[in-house]
Amino acid sequence: MNIYQGQLVRLGIEDPQMFAEAFSRWGRDTEYVRLLDDSPASPWSVNQRKQWIEKDLENPTQGILFSIRSLAEDKLIGFVSFWAISWSHGEAWVGIGIGERDYWGKGYGSEAMQLVLRYAFSELNLHRVSLGVFSYNPRALRSYEKCGFRQEGVIQHAFVREGQRWDLIIMGILRREWQDLYSEQNLLPL
Repeated sequence: MNIYQGQLVRLGIEDPQMFAEAFSRWGRDTEYVRLLDDSPASPWSVNQRKQWIEKDLENPTQGILFSIRSLAEDKLIGFVSFWAISWSHGEAWVGIGIGERDYWGKGYGSEAMQLVLRYAFSELNLHRVSLGVFSYNPRALRSYEKCGFRQEGVIQHAFVREGQRWDLIIMGILRREWQDLYSEQNLLPL
């Protein structure tokens, strides 16, 4: 079994230049940026992105960055990454972004998240994976719930978008919850 590949996508590693070009292009889509990050949208040059990615790749003990590629076209469509990894506690935060709009809402992100959870729990031996999602992003919330994440808390009025305050929803999944969910669906090699 290829733990990096599903039916729609595969996880991989990209050349920093290729990743930087894609990140820079996706960063010009302000809706994508606002769904991904609470920082103000601001464009980055390809060189700035490349330097950021190379710095990230220098210390894989603190974070792991995967590309998401569609299987049908072998097209780079997004990324998924672990950050703030606590090896001693078996915990990490995960973030995901599908930068290519043609792939939004079609299951590519959910499958990528399922693959990265399998990697987190079966390869990295993590105990818990957490994430944050903005209250104005119900599509992401449904996707995370489908993957087994549960809401654990809310940071009320965490940030402002277009003059309105929004909540940050904290979600998490434990290894035993993941095992229960995926063993029922025969997706987990036990």
